[in-house]
Amino acid sequence: MAEADAQMKPAAQQDVGPIKHPRKWLRLLVMISVPLALAISGIVYYVANDHYVSTDNAYVQQDKVSVAAEIGGRIVEVAVKENQHVKAGDLLFRIDPDPFKIAIAQAEASIAAAQVKVTTLETDLGNSGVDIDAARDDVAFFTEEYKRQSALMQSGFTTKARLQAAEHALSTARSKLARAEADAKMARAALATGAAAPGVNPGVLAGQVQRDKALLDLSKTEVRAPANGIVSQADRLQYGQMMVQGLPALTIVTNGKGWVEANFKETDLAKMRVGQPAEISFDAYPGLKVKGRVASIGAGTGSEFSVLPAQNASGNWVKVTQRVPVRIEITEKPKRQMIAGLSAYVRIDTSK
Repeated sequence: MAEADAQMKPAAQQDVGPIKHPRKWLRLLVMISVPLALAISGIVYYVANDHYVSTDNAYVQQDKVSVAAEIGGRIVEVAVKENQHVKAGDLLFRIDPDPFKIAIAQAEASIAAAQVKVTTLETDLGNSGVDIDAARDDVAFFTEEYKRQSALMQSGFTTKARLQAAEHALSTARSKLARAEADAKMARAALATGAAAPGVNPGVLAGQVQRDKALLDLSKTEVRAPANGIVSQADRLQYGQMMVQGLPALTIVTNGKGWVEANFKETDLAKMRVGQPAEISFDAYPGLKVKGRVASIGAGTGSEFSVLPAQNASGNWVKVTQRVPVRIEITEKPKRQMIAGLSAYVRIDTSK
């Protein structure tokens, strides 16, 4: 009877052993797999990025030409404005040319005076030649007269006074000859030319040099752009302002490709080499990334070239990680304009 009742129980009420809970196993699997996946991801990320070094202490640099006047004077024209694009040879500003035109006129007057002096010296030299010929004739005549009076004196047919007069006349003629020869020598010396400029009188040459300098100064009154670029700091130029020679008047930021100066920690330089590829992004242009390469690594840290270098000779100094400037060349044309001084982020692949 009991066996029959047992057989009549539903299958669901029959003993099937302990009930298993698959959720517990799933929870355990998740608890183990998630940290494991995170650890594996961290290891993979570290291995994948271990050869990269980066810094946000980087700035865009461009060639800048400081333009200064080579002469001093009053500004009479300003031809450019701030942030204006200019080409090489364009007029930037003009200095008053009148003083230099006057200097040219003075130099030309000096040349004319020197030429007149040369003509006078040549005339004097010609006159000296005539005087020399006349003096030589006098010397020859009074020499013969002295000889004749000496012979007559020995014969007793003349007086001592006549002999002395002939001797005096001969001495005077010789003195005139010597003076005429000295004058001719002085005239030739005044007309002589040096080895530096043969055939040109020094006085005339000095005037020509003054004129050339005045012409050169006149040409420098027009200050022109030395390169293509954008004008900056043009507010220094004002009409009527006195320009001082050699004082920077404005700056031209050239249209070159530019580069990035990235200051890397000294601990990042172990595997860094010239030529390694780099990726550059800019704070001003989110989403813009530009390719580059390591062009050069600085020869000294930033503090080494500061105005007041660090003095670490004392015993209580604090060690600070130094930064080394690394020049990053931009190898592709950026889609946006590169402005000098923009902040940048540089990432270098040291495995290449």
